[in-house]
Amino acid sequence: MLYFIANETARTGKGEGVWRTVQKELRARKIPYKVFMTKHNGHATELAKTVSEMKEEDICLIVVGGDGTLNEVINGVTDFERVRISLIPAGSGNDFARNLGITREPIARLEHILAVIEKGEENFERVDLGQVECGESKEKRLYAISSGVGMDALVCKKMMTSKVKVLMNKLGLGKVSYLIVTIQSLFGMEKADMAVNADGNGTQNFKGGIFAAAMNAKAEGGGVPMAPKASVQDGLLSVCIAHKFTKVGALFRLPFLAIGKHQNFHGFKVFDCKNMKIKIKKPMALHTDGEYLGDVTELTYSCLPGKMRFMV
Repeated sequence: MLYFIANETARTGKGEGVWRTVQKELRARKIPYKVFMTKHNGHATELAKTVSEMKEEDICLIVVGGDGTLNEVINGVTDFERVRISLIPAGSGNDFARNLGITREPIARLEHILAVIEKGEENFERVDLGQVECGESKEKRLYAISSGVGMDALVCKKMMTSKVKVLMNKLGLGKVSYLIVTIQSLFGMEKADMAVNADGNGTQNFKGGIFAAAMNAKAEGGGVPMAPKASVQDGLLSVCIAHKFTKVGALFRLPFLAIGKHQNFHGFKVFDCKNMKIKIKKPMALHTDGEYLGDVTELTYSCLPGKMRFMV
């Protein structure tokens, strides 16, 4: 039995078409399956908990949706040793799929998943997950791609209600919407001093912090390579911190950030670590996998090596 969690509203409703295509193929091949449809924000987490309670010793759970749906699912799975996860991309950014080289063509992706399942256990790969804990609430949240505080999270917050995103998705240009909203956000760019301690090696102070991104994968925000050398299988987070530079300086650096050539520019700090604590002078927006979580002043990041078994 294959279990699916499908988000028909992904990519401004185009997720429905992706699921219908997958469903038609499953029926044509007479493959037994059970699907759970998401109804509201956070529902995929509840559904993943339900699937985790199934009696099978080995559960194959396939997500049909975008990065946000996948994030909700991994935060609902209660036993990663029993639940194997895969993804048929149906979102706007599809950063997790892009980072792992997963095709967006639903039938081709389904065929690959079925082939991996048939070959057996050894064809499922161990993938790291990141975890962020908010110092104020002690709430913990897993993520597959990235978590960040500051401007990149502010972009995620604005994307939730962006008319640009709706328009670009209808035109099949979802990636462009991130760039447009990012440029808009630069004009209202906020800064706050950040104190960062990585792996207990002492505190570094970053004056005028613009954002700090703890990357599990290379790219976020529709393909922006914040940490070009990051890997989801190295047991490390790749951190990118931007600080000090002006709005004009940010506009100048943005093209280099977009192509992953920002590491040597003044105002960027890129490094790897297993754990990291951040304290911020004033509240800044926080996101995990593009989902806005609120404004915070204290964070603790951790890498959870090989936490997820994934059908790559």
